[in-house]
Amino acid sequence: MRGVAFSPAHVTGFFKAEVNRELRPEFQGSIGAGFSIQTGVTTTVSIEDAEFSDFSISVSGYKPDNTQVSEFVIREFLRHVNGNYFVHVNHEIKVPVGYGLGCSAAVALSLSYALNQAFNMGFSKEQLGQIAHKAEVMCQTGLGDVLASYHGGFEIRVKEGAPGIGQLKKLPIGAYSAVMICFSSISTKQFLKERLSSINGLGGKMVTSLEKTHSIDEFHDHSVEFAKYVNIITPRMQQVIDDLRTNGIRCGVALFGETIFSLVPPEQEDMVINVLDKYSDGIIIKSKIDDSGARLLGK
Repeated sequence: MRGVAFSPAHVTGFFKAEVNRELRPEFQGSIGAGFSIQTGVTTTVSIEDAEFSDFSISVSGYKPDNTQVSEFVIREFLRHVNGNYFVHVNHEIKVPVGYGLGCSAAVALSLSYALNQAFNMGFSKEQLGQIAHKAEVMCQTGLGDVLASYHGGFEIRVKEGAPGIGQLKKLPIGAYSAVMICFSSISTKQFLKERLSSINGLGGKMVTSLEKTHSIDEFHDHSVEFAKYVNIITPRMQQVIDDLRTNGIRCGVALFGETIFSLVPPEQEDMVINVLDKYSDGIIIKSKIDDSGARLLGK
């Protein structure tokens, strides 16, 4: 029995956390704005009868520091199945981990979809999204990426929570692509522990403003302002931001990572890449926006 699923990576430009530990994880999360890209995580699951339930997790491509989110999702599924099974999981991760690209959410979502297919569980898509969101909240690896990657597109998350509970509005973006440069990683868990309470007011105001304008330029500008406010812009990042702006290109900062992004129409892609090519220590990613969200890929 086998399952294969894909989840797009997702970038958050700014956010406001809504975390009340008295609520179930499905009702916690964040509002904010961001976009999903056509590269991300493909997960393949195969299962076989076993004397006792267990699992193995392998990763190809970019490697995470740990597999805690995957382990959480697998255990959630094993609680609902009758009998004992050995679960083989492979994550093919095509984006750098820890760079603000929502990798843990893409891992959790694609795994949830693939396990549902392999076990033929019959969970709804919303239920699968809720399992993935719960894994993120409980493991403290993210708050809003699951809801965003579940739906895809360029979005404003207007109500916190898991799919089926949280709400978002997709904004039209046409043929725009995301061009990004990634320098190094930042621990989301560490940041959420230390800095969460200080940033919520600004993020909430930005959501309200973008809801009115639907402006990509404003999204970029708000993202940089937010990153400056939370003090994560390194000198190297500032150099890239200034360089892009000198060439008439707006950009934003991925949360949380030392990553600069720019949403651009086709005629500006080469100009952005030419600027970023000067920074040889960065990983450059170019991708169309993924409007479909997490999905099965067949068996």
